[in-house]
Parts: sequence; C-alpha cells; structure tokens
Amino acid sequence: MGPDDSPARHLADTLSAGAGLCDESAVRVLVEEGPRYVRELIGWGARFARDERGDLILGLEAAHTVRRILHAGDATGREIGRAMWQRVSTLGSVNAIDHAMVTDLLVDEGRVVGAGYFDRDGVRHEVRASAVLLATGGAGQVYSDTTNPAVATGDGIALAYHAGARVADLEFVQFHPTALKKEGAPRFLISEALRGEGARLVNATGETFMASYHPDGDLAPRDVVARGIVREAEATGGGIFLTLAHLDAGHVRERFPTIAAMLTQSGIDVATDPIPVGPAAHYLMGGIDTDEWGRTSVPGLFAAGECACTGVHGANRLASNSLLEGLVFGARAGDAMQLPPEAAPLKRDRVWSNAIAASGSGLQASGGTLPASSLQPPNSALLDVPAIRTLMWQLAGLFRTHDRLTHAVTALESAYAACTTQLKGAQGDADFWRRYNLTTVARLIARAALRREESRGGHFREDFPERDDLHWKVHIVDAAAR
Repeated sequence: MGPDDSPARHLADTLSAGAGLCDESAVRVLVEEGPRYVRELIGWGARFARDERGDLILGLEAAHTVRRILHAGDATGREIGRAMWQRVSTLGSVNAIDHAMVTDLLVDEGRVVGAGYFDRDGVRHEVRASAVLLATGGAGQVYSDTTNPAVATGDGIALAYHAGARVADLEFVQFHPTALKKEGAPRFLISEALRGEGARLVNATGETFMASYHPDGDLAPRDVVARGIVREAEATGGGIFLTLAHLDAGHVRERFPTIAAMLTQSGIDVATDPIPVGPAAHYLMGGIDTDEWGRTSVPGLFAAGECACTGVHGANRLASNSLLEGLVFGARAGDAMQLPPEAAPLKRDRVWSNAIAASGSGLQASGGTLPASSLQPPNSALLDVPAIRTLMWQLAGLFRTHDRLTHAVTALESAYAACTTQLKGAQGDADFWRRYNLTTVARLIARAALRREESRGGHFREDFPERDDLHWKVHIVDAAAR
C-alpha cells in the first residue's frame, strides 16, 4: 500500500523468508490480490492507523525490506475481526452458533456433506451442507509455551485429517522470539512491531547481541532471533530482555496501548523497564493442503487461514502475511464454494511431484544413539493434555534431534491408538475430542519433523543443522488411511 512498495517487492520478501519452499503461484495471488481485499476491508469500516493528514501509517517488521504493515495500534487482528463481524452480523443468511465444539466431518461416498458438533450444553447435533469451510486457526496449544489463545488446539487440521484430507508441511512451526517470560504471568505476545519501532534485545548485562547471530540483528527472521535468544541465555547464564528505554516514552505508550496495559498488570512499564522475553510457539506454517481456491483433497471440503497450507509461507512465515492470507484465500474459498460440486475439483495448482510421505518412514530415518533415560517416553495412558503439551515443547520444540523426536513419535503413536480404541467404544464428550484432536496434531507435527533430516525455516535439527536443498527441497505430506 506504500509509495515505495510493489507486489514484486512483497513477493521477493515472502519467497526469501520461506526458505525455498513457498509455492510461488500462491504467493503471487497473495501479493497481487491483497491490496484489493485490504481496501474492501477499509470500506467495511476497518480502522487502521493514520497520520494527521489521514494517510495510512505503515510499520516495519522482520524480513520486510520496506515499511508495509498496516496496523490498528497493537491489536490489528481484533480490529479486523470487529469490522468483519459488524459486516456479517447484518446478513440474514448467516446463522452463527456460539460455543459449538465441532467433533467430526460427515463424509458420504468420499465427499464432505456436513459436520457434527456439541452445543454449549453438551448436546450433540449434526448440520448438513453442500460445502464445508474450515477456518479454525492454529495449533499453538500443542505446546506448553505459546502465544496462542486456549482455543488454538488444531481442531480443523484434525477434523480434515480424520476425514481423509491431505496435510502438509506440519514440521514448520514458527516460534515467536518475544513472548513475555515472567514467572506467574501469561506468555502473551510482545509484538515484533516493537523491534520495528526501535526496541532492542539485550542480555542480562544490558548488551545487545543479535548482530553476532545475524547481520540483520534484532530484525532478523523470527526463527534466527528465537534461537539466538536461547543461545545467548545459555552463554550468559541470564535472562534476555526487550528495552525501549532509549525511545520517547509517550510515543511508546501511545503506539502500543494494549501491550502497555498487559505489562502493567505484571508490574512492568513498557516504556522504561526491561521486558523479560523468550520464544513461544506462535504460528503453524503447514496445515490442510489446499489449492489456490481453498479446495482440499476431499471433495466438498475447503480450508482457509492458519489451519490451511496454501504454500504461501513455505518453511517460515513473513511477519503479518497471516492476516493477509486469511483475507485473500478466505475470499477465494468463498467464491469457489458457490460453484456446483462438479465444477470444483481440487485444482492441481500445487506441485506435489516433490512431495514425500511422513507416514512410517520417519521412524527409521536415521540410526541415532540410544536415548538417555531422561528422554524415556511417558506411558501413553498418562498423556493428558498438559503432558502432551510439555512433551512437544521438550522433544519437538525449538531444537530437535532424532532421539527426541523418536521418543515423541513413539509416545504419541501410542496415545493416538488409545484414543482411536476409546472412540470405537463410545462417542466421547467434548473433553475427549479436544484431547483426541491435540494428540492427532501433535503426532502429525512430530512425524513430519522426524522425517525431515535438515534444518530449514521454523524446523531446526541439531543433528542436521544445515539446509540441504539437494535432498530436502521437498514437502512432507500425510493422510489417514481410509
């Protein structure tokens, strides 16, 4: 939207961040159609920040070569949600069912024809439809440390997988480098926009350090900054902090009111105090494999947003492309859903000739040594939701190895089998379905991460620390046997 920007420049930045695995045709759709949908959103009443002349204020975030981030203070997603809900709530054709827990997709002769769900009172219902769109968001709650809300449990990915849809690129998890890290305080996001406005990362002695890990310093790609924070904390034996004390305090508090208010609750002044930070699971680059119109590999099923894998993000999402992806591909999915079924097969826009399956092969991907006793997988019967989240953070988190991932996969395969057996004997309540979905997605992430024997983007293997385009410039896909 800026005078010094262009779709070509946005395309180049996105491809660079994606570490060789972006689907360039999908990225072109994003950057070329994005401005149209942003203007439509503004027309619906979305209030993005403007200067005294009324011009849009553009922010800078990591791996962008120009200022291009539209924002509404530091609560942009909330403002977009407000504008869209205000628009849709006036439509008589839309019926919203609040506090519903969707448990399964209804499949008839290989086609999705509806969904089953529990209402707020725990009563099960079914709804039939000519097309179903999954727009359920991410899966950050798979990890014990996350910036995501409690509802981000990967339900949409699990629903699609259980219905037979193909999933892809699930090993690529973006760990945001700067979540608040204070004992007793929630792990909420300290936006990258702070660093875009000049905030600095410092160690316990007040020294900046990111320049020794990457030439772009504090605005290096997120995966580099996240690992740099952990390495610096290990090297210095102290915490890592964000500081804005060198900036104008009034501007800082005005620019980041939501973060300022949240930090105040933890006894921290955003403008003057060092803010303790550390990495946390933030975004899932992979998801339900879709084409450029939101179509999945199962007829009648569409997906958009973070639960989908459009190929836009590759191995590492460019900051703020997620909101734009939701606008662009959500709208395109809506268009495609209105076509008659016979006119909307999965378009082969995606090039999967270089795809390999995660199933099975990862367990024998490399030899490895016998694991230490401290890494023994827990009894699957003890894998409740907190145990799954802790296991994933410890064994399939920011730093991964063959041994850790093997233990994670072994435990999760057993837990998944136990859930499947339990499901055969009873329908299960909402709590069971949440655990089943979380187990499903955790298992899929760990299997893909074990299979990929290199480091790329959000996936880092300590035993394979280098990027290997010769063998691993491929997509890892998975699908349930039906």
